[in-house]
Amino acid sequence: MKKFIETLKNIWRIEDLRSRLLITLLFVAIYRFGSFVVLPGINPSALDALSQQTSEGLMSLLNMFSGGAFSHASIFALGIMPYISASIVVQLLAVAVPYFQKMQREGESGRRKINQITRYLTVAILLFQAPTYMINLKAQVGGSGAFTVDSGFWFMFTSTLILAAGSMFILWLGERITDKGLGNGVSLIIMIGIIARFPSAFFEELVTAFSGAEGGGLIKFLFEIIALLFVMMLAILLVKAVRQVPVQYAKRIEGNRQFGGARQYIPLKLFAANVMPIIFAQAIMFIPATVIQTFSKDGGSTLGKLLSDQFSLPYSIVYVILIVAFTYFYTAITMNPVQMAEDMKRNSGFIPGVKPGKSTADYIDRVMSRITFPGSLFIALIAVLPAIAVAVGVKQGFAQFFGGTSLLILVGVVIDTLQQIESYMLVRHYDGLLNAGHTRTRSNVSAY
Repeated sequence: MKKFIETLKNIWRIEDLRSRLLITLLFVAIYRFGSFVVLPGINPSALDALSQQTSEGLMSLLNMFSGGAFSHASIFALGIMPYISASIVVQLLAVAVPYFQKMQREGESGRRKINQITRYLTVAILLFQAPTYMINLKAQVGGSGAFTVDSGFWFMFTSTLILAAGSMFILWLGERITDKGLGNGVSLIIMIGIIARFPSAFFEELVTAFSGAEGGGLIKFLFEIIALLFVMMLAILLVKAVRQVPVQYAKRIEGNRQFGGARQYIPLKLFAANVMPIIFAQAIMFIPATVIQTFSKDGGSTLGKLLSDQFSLPYSIVYVILIVAFTYFYTAITMNPVQMAEDMKRNSGFIPGVKPGKSTADYIDRVMSRITFPGSLFIALIAVLPAIAVAVGVKQGFAQFFGGTSLLILVGVVIDTLQQIESYMLVRHYDGLLNAGHTRTRSNVSAY
């Protein structure tokens, strides 16, 4: 404890670090304040139906990522997720479309063009999602006196503009945090939204444990805390495997005199797809829930209800299959064995016992396929842990912190932010936040 206090004092002594920390806290406070500013013309005390809708199922995920703004009918209700969706689309286009590939090779100017296209696509997504949100809001609370003004076309139009402007303002806050504050601003905003839901979920679970009629409530709660800490350790291992540890499964490369005859490895990551398969799979699983809520008055068939419930067995089975499939897909489009084989041949490198060219590409592809499968299963396990937690009696709100994208984002953002803080401290000869600089990245490990 004494060392931790001394570390905080050291952080405060570094003027640049102190300034960045205060700026980050200021922008985070602005974001949290905006999450409680209700859209004009809406009575916040009449939003019980919307809160009930977002208390479970897939809607609870949207509410979590927005920090509760979704259920408050806030000006920040759509959060930062439209920008994340646009970024994913542009990232896929950069792999498949030559025009975007060319921009990626143009350096800083190309990056600015891609960022601008991402923003335009974000606005387009917002102009679709904002009216959809207002239609859902009107369907949920329209008859409870929630609207204090006429909910006609003009109200829908102005609310759409406000929601779109709110999300773009959040994006601006994230970019300012990245430039002037600590860590990646967009990721930090997502993390803050997730953390904002944790205290209420924690105390709800604690109250349930103390007031439960069945015995062992408190003991059960303690086991839940231990399980949560264990899952967090698994998530930390996953994040480190993604960002730091290249899995060197390929055979050694024999270089010519150009490399001094040195033998090197091909660094193949166990989780080359990162957490993108979970994000893609969640996006796909939102489709049946959206269709059921839009076109079915009674909630749809039993199977439809199960597929729209993230804690049901059919949902988990389909979810796991999609994660495995998307892991292979994303790995295939981000790591090109043919290109790797060509680069090796161009630099006079080869794998002993494997012919250069197509045979080398096939060998690398075979190794990648073998290490991708266990990696995809591990990611899928992390993703379905909330469903397992609900099955053993954990309440849904608290169970969402047992795995999935939310836990991976929390762990990843915390590690990134600690790395940046520690780099400032080590440059000025202070001890880092963790002993021996454990949070330092190894992303600079050289490839073959």
